[in-house]
Amino acid sequence: MKNDDDKTAASTGGVLVCFALKEEKVAFQKIAGGKEGVFILVTGIGQKNAKRSVRDFLANKIPARVLSCGFAGALVTDLAIGAVVFETDDAQLREQLKAAGARAVKFHCADQIATTSREKKELRRSTNADAIEMESGIIISICREHRLPCATVRVISDTVDEDLPLDFNQLSKPDRSMDYGKLALAVMKSPGKIGALRRLQKQTRFAAEQLAAVLEKIIFP
Repeated sequence: MKNDDDKTAASTGGVLVCFALKEEKVAFQKIAGGKEGVFILVTGIGQKNAKRSVRDFLANKIPARVLSCGFAGALVTDLAIGAVVFETDDAQLREQLKAAGARAVKFHCADQIATTSREKKELRRSTNADAIEMESGIIISICREHRLPCATVRVISDTVDEDLPLDFNQLSKPDRSMDYGKLALAVMKSPGKIGALRRLQKQTRFAAEQLAAVLEKIIFP
């Protein structure tokens, strides 16, 4: 059932591609930026931010389909950095994503970042999910309200056996965005983490490129 706010929304067609972070969208933006019918939305981290951002967008425009995209952490050993994974109830999107080289998985939508291998392995045991992310649960729910085809399309940025170099949950502002002052202080206290942070940056850049390549295949076939 649609909300009353939907009465003012215009059906625009095209595809809404949601990312939590600007770093996740950069590679895709280079491919799709300015092209008609592609709407790129940076929602912010977490379900609260995603809910507000997506509802605000849909109050004005109704796309033909929605993709919840970005990074994900692996919860199983056979998902490597750069693997593009997805989950959807839409048959057409499922076939398109498989043809583009993405792998069907089960996601766990978490309230915080899983920063250690131990956390990830425990989440695998408790949820039986293959990968973890933080926004798609609410985005899928909103799409179902609007009867919009949607898919979670994510790329693995850290493996199940990998500890992140810092606890990024402790380095965020109340709105879940990165507090760069806290980050700088954490690095000053642990300068040995700089190499690991650089490796993570390289991993996420590569992951974003792999995700963009799959999105290009399904959006611009």
